[in-house]
Amino acid sequence: MPGKPGRVVVTGGAGFIGSHVADAFLADGAALLVIDDLSAGREENVPSGAELRRFDILDAQQLGEVIERFDPDVICHLAAQASVTVSVERPEHDLDVNVRGTLNVCEAARAAGAPVVFASTGGAIYGNNAPLPTPESFPPEPLAPYGASKLAGEAYVATWGRLHGLPNVVLRLGNVYGPRQQPHGEAGVVAIFSDRLARGKQVVVYGNGEPTRDYVHVGDVARAFVTAAAAGRSGTFNVGTAHETSVLELLEILQREAGTDVQPELKPLRPGELERSALDPAAIGRELGWRAEIPVEQGMPQTFRAFAPE
Repeated sequence: MPGKPGRVVVTGGAGFIGSHVADAFLADGAALLVIDDLSAGREENVPSGAELRRFDILDAQQLGEVIERFDPDVICHLAAQASVTVSVERPEHDLDVNVRGTLNVCEAARAAGAPVVFASTGGAIYGNNAPLPTPESFPPEPLAPYGASKLAGEAYVATWGRLHGLPNVVLRLGNVYGPRQQPHGEAGVVAIFSDRLARGKQVVVYGNGEPTRDYVHVGDVARAFVTAAAAGRSGTFNVGTAHETSVLELLEILQREAGTDVQPELKPLRPGELERSALDPAAIGRELGWRAEIPVEQGMPQTFRAFAPE
């Protein structure tokens, strides 16, 4: 740092976003270690050129030993409890994974002298009162324990960077979608809809289809991690498109690709869910040269085709 990191650790690298981040670093020529307990990720998602170590990041001793032996140039931390509804139902579990787990990663990174690039969240941190698109300067107002735990994780990453002189980076991600996303959990609405439409099933639309999100393709997100890792500087950056897409607009795009005309079942928003969200990516564009390149009109049909039967 700065420059291309030669040795990279990706926690959560068997998961949806993490596996694409792993792919991107391998394509960039890095040696790669994936750490994942496979509680949510899948072993088949791990690229063949990566080493996989299966254990929980809450095991601080093993985490420190494995990272020390690998001697990374950078650690991309994506292992997380990522469900808003689970965080509401099990806040202690959310706290353990997203706060203590992140602290463990920070300590292992400090011992190895490696910077951290941390996967945080945009909408779940900013809340419903934020201006749209939301800049990083807006004071966070999380609506659910998930947003609170991610905000706490951000604080540890930034503090460890300042305390130990490491160029740590926080990436606040929009609603990430794309191939390999699992069709369950509220964060995977594109995958959920794609899977159900491909199987001719009805879809359930929460918030009566009115909530908006900033949908950003996983390929663009993976590129943001590679860019941040090579930059050699600290900062907190939104990773989004600045555009709002409603749930009904999303469904319309997918139905055009599927050739279906399913009438969705409308339900109210669930506790802790946002009404609207869009992230202002001006800072990451200005300071790191990153911008989203895959519009939803292109990325969502591509995602549907990953779920459609042959």
